[in-house]
Amino acid sequence: MASYSLTVDDALIDAPFGRVAVVVHGRQLAIELLGPAGQLTHSPIRLEKQSTHPLVNLACQQVMHYLQQPDAHFSLPLAQQGTPFQQRVWQAIAAIPCGQTRTYGQLAHQLGSGPRAVANACGANQLPLLVPCHRVVAQSGIGGFMQGKQGGLLIKKWLLRHEGVKGYRGE
Repeated sequence: MASYSLTVDDALIDAPFGRVAVVVHGRQLAIELLGPAGQLTHSPIRLEKQSTHPLVNLACQQVMHYLQQPDAHFSLPLAQQGTPFQQRVWQAIAAIPCGQTRTYGQLAHQLGSGPRAVANACGANQLPLLVPCHRVVAQSGIGGFMQGKQGGLLIKKWLLRHEGVKGYRGE
C-alpha cells in the first residue's frame, strides 16, 4: 500500500479491507478508503493514528463502530462542497438503506438525469461510508468504485458483504 501523508489533525484506522484515513481541511471532513496492495488483509479494526481534531476523533469512533456493526448510524455533519446536482445525488445515496443497493440507472431516473452523471457524482463523494456510494451498483454487475483506484472493487465487495447485500453480480 502506498504511504499516506497525514497531518496532526488527521487519523488513520486499520480496517479489514486496508485502511481508512479521516482528514479535515478547514471545516471540511473527508474520508478516504485505502485498499490493500494485493488481497484483503482482514486486519483487526483499530485506530492506528489518532487526531488532535475533535470532529476527526468523532468520525473515527463512528467509522470504527460501522466497521463492527454495519447498521450503525452516523451522526456527523454532511457538509460536502459540490454542485447542486452532486448534492442531490449524495442526498439520494444517503437515503439508500443499509443492506440494499440501487443502480446508477435507478438513481438517474429518480433524479431526472443520466447514469454517467450519477456515477461522476459518486466519484466526487468525499464522505464514503457516510454517503454510502458503495451501495450504488451497475445494472449488470457491481459497477465501479473509488474512481478505479487500487483495491477499490475489493473494498466495495467487502462493504456490500459486510452489510449483508446479496444478489449483485460480482459476489
